[in-house]
Amino acid sequence: MADVMEKSKAAMMLEDKYGAHNYHPLPVVLARGEGVYVWDAEGKRYYDFLSAYSAVNQGHCHPKIVQALQDQAATLTLTSRAFYNDVLGAYEKYITEYFGYDKVLPMNTGAEAVETAIKLTRKWAYEVKGIAGNQAKIIVCENNFHGRTTTIISFSNDPDARTNFGPFTTGFVRIPHNDIAALEAALQDPDVAGFLVEPIQGEAGVFVPDEGYLRQAYEACQAARVLFVADEVQTGIARTGKLLACDHEDIKPDVLILGKALSGGAYPVSAVLADNEVMNVIKPGQHGSTFGGNPLAAKVAIAALEVVKKEGLAANAARLGKIFRERMARLAQTNDLVLSVRGKGLLNALLINDRPESSTAWDICVALKENGLLAKPTHGNIIRFAPPLVMTEEQLLACCEIIEKTLTGFGK
Repeated sequence: MADVMEKSKAAMMLEDKYGAHNYHPLPVVLARGEGVYVWDAEGKRYYDFLSAYSAVNQGHCHPKIVQALQDQAATLTLTSRAFYNDVLGAYEKYITEYFGYDKVLPMNTGAEAVETAIKLTRKWAYEVKGIAGNQAKIIVCENNFHGRTTTIISFSNDPDARTNFGPFTTGFVRIPHNDIAALEAALQDPDVAGFLVEPIQGEAGVFVPDEGYLRQAYEACQAARVLFVADEVQTGIARTGKLLACDHEDIKPDVLILGKALSGGAYPVSAVLADNEVMNVIKPGQHGSTFGGNPLAAKVAIAALEVVKKEGLAANAARLGKIFRERMARLAQTNDLVLSVRGKGLLNALLINDRPESSTAWDICVALKENGLLAKPTHGNIIRFAPPLVMTEEQLLACCEIIEKTLTGFGK
């Protein structure tokens, strides 16, 4: 058996020696992916129940996305925005019509898109709303996760994200998540420019707010003339059973942030969408990116969004998510390890009945790996389950059996 694992061990040793230790991966080395499956360096197959943190909603190496990537890579990859290219305009038209906005500002990563939305909100505050210079505030929620840039961690309350990275950026007001009264109180400040919120807090452990919370929050922001800024980097692109998580309450954010599955995991692509009143405050030289809006990204994103629509991935996520939660809820009734299940669509989590500082959830994920399913704990005692949205019911039920078998036999 030792010889069989030589490839994986060698790969892990290389990362450990030459890479910064800013991640703590599960002990598996992945070498190939297709659809809902990934294979390790030795050829063992696993169900992927993380989907690269929801970047691979369309499944690994979707042939239509890969074909678009290959075709454009052989034609033109990057021009920078110093020149026009013959793909960006078509992509901008496609994505704005797809989500119902006037304009898009293309970027590369989710954190860049959040930073873009922050700058956009502040500039709108000064030039449209009329807030005095350098006084604009943005309301955020406790336990948020919007990225790891210096500005973003400035409004995080995660000690791992913040410790020894100060001094921090000012201009943010943090309130409890899922608390309309707290939001309404914070909105009394006339210097508030925006409310930045994840419709479901994914990294915090798949916290789904009360029904009606997003609608009430949106209406409160409209009444106060404050921008409702939705970070749908993880919850968007069909993950929660609708195209956007905000669609569950039929609201249109003033500023929409997208990333991850916008490329189906094939290339870093992110975007900020808004209507003209907001987006037109950005002028040449005030924001941009060398790679943002490059032809390769544009072609890949169009293909990725076409797959979501043509293959009905939102409806599939809604249907399979209901089956998964019902199955896990029954497991929670009979297994002392599982306290509860929560989620929407195919973004779900099991709360393990243990202390957050315990290694139980990690150990369960290692056991799941041994049984052919890959998942990862978050915040200690929470296991997030987010498979590719191309999964079939038969595959989902097979995965439920793996989870049940693992938890039933855990520690015995």
